[in-house]
Amino acid sequence: MIIAAMSQTSHLRLADWGVIRAQGADAASFLHSQLTQDFALLDRDHARLAGFCTAKGRLLATMVGWRGGDEEILLALPAETLPATLKRLSMFVLRAKCKLTDASGEFAVYGLLGAPTPDAWTLARDGDAVQIALPGPGRALRVQPADASAPAGEAITPDTWAAAEAEAGVAWVRGATVEAFVPQMINFEVLGGVSFKKGCYPGQEIVARSQYRGTLKRRLQVFETDGQVAVGQEIFHSADPEQPAGVVAGAGMRDGRSVIAAEIKLAALEGGSLHLGSAAGSTLQPRALPYEIPPQD
Repeated sequence: MIIAAMSQTSHLRLADWGVIRAQGADAASFLHSQLTQDFALLDRDHARLAGFCTAKGRLLATMVGWRGGDEEILLALPAETLPATLKRLSMFVLRAKCKLTDASGEFAVYGLLGAPTPDAWTLARDGDAVQIALPGPGRALRVQPADASAPAGEAITPDTWAAAEAEAGVAWVRGATVEAFVPQMINFEVLGGVSFKKGCYPGQEIVARSQYRGTLKRRLQVFETDGQVAVGQEIFHSADPEQPAGVVAGAGMRDGRSVIAAEIKLAALEGGSLHLGSAAGSTLQPRALPYEIPPQD
């Protein structure tokens, strides 16, 4: 599928993102067996949000995958998690007809704001480039050959892009948050990052148990506050200053304020106040999530 309106109003070269190539007759089935999403049924008109978990269901990496050329799937993900992800995935290839390589040098990854907004994870092809609709109004990921010209429109700052990510209720596993979350803790299944109909993958039992036994006690929420915020920074509740109530999973700046996507104990939202860094730190002001969290049974 090619979408005619491929123009966008602003863009950021995501220099902190890279690309893994999975090539071979078993590329889709191999990734299907390792990641949280269904790659066996992936078509050319959609991408997949997916996670790579430990046996305990903790996310080692989060990524977006799509079909490239013949017998090829490409995975875009934060570069700080790419080497360890590539190494660990490669350990499980065994006899599968699948070769995994770091293809980051071949591609430029851009974040777009003001782009066409089909349903999230819809993929449009524009020559050798792909444009993938992301959650949140006007947001898209564009992956194109490294030597291609930058997309049309004005450039934006990393803070502007990161703030839009947080406002959309989206967070990616970064170096500071490797193994910090079960997928549901960052609302990954709500965003379309987990298939509960596919077969086993590392951590599948833990992820399924969190979904169906009503045991989830932490979720991603959106906040804003004064001052700079770092991914991995701890959050404390006013009534319990000795132990953290959550952690920053993503953050950017908008209009002089930090916008934060943070994984938080649900009980900490019932009263009192949340603070950055310590119980005496900057107060976090809650903002509404742009999507609904299904109630637990």
